[in-house]
Amino acid sequence: MALSRAGLGRCTCCFWLAVAFDIFGLAVLLTGVFASVFFYDFLIYAGSIVIFLSLIWWVFWYTGNIEVPPEELADDVGLTKKNIGVMGLVRTLSLRLSRSFRRNSNARPAKQNRREKPGPKPKWMDSPVTIPMTSQLTSVSAVLDTDQRRK
Repeated sequence: MALSRAGLGRCTCCFWLAVAFDIFGLAVLLTGVFASVFFYDFLIYAGSIVIFLSLIWWVFWYTGNIEVPPEELADDVGLTKKNIGVMGLVRTLSLRLSRSFRRNSNARPAKQNRREKPGPKPKWMDSPVTIPMTSQLTSVSAVLDTDQRRK
């Protein structure tokens, strides 16, 4: 049993999910093709979609089994920084600038507000605002009649 599982790679769960999606999708698709039911088109579309979704599991299984030597992986990702040529010059300049900005921002005191003490409130802000309301509501409407001429 262990020998057969070793052939599937590291992502056996994704493999079996992909196989299950394929089998289920094919069963639904063939049911829609050969069964005489009134919703055969739904079964055909649903089976096709399930088979298409199985591609996700196949991609997961495939990418999970890609083996890359650690030396190549470290070089590809940029874990080993090489200061060679123009890129090395740009990287060095960038590091120096970012370090100087960090030092300057830590050494500078926090900004103080221009107005430390608020001034006195105006008198009109002390009294509440009251808006008179009327209980009688009137509306005016007008219609423009273009057929009538001015007399």
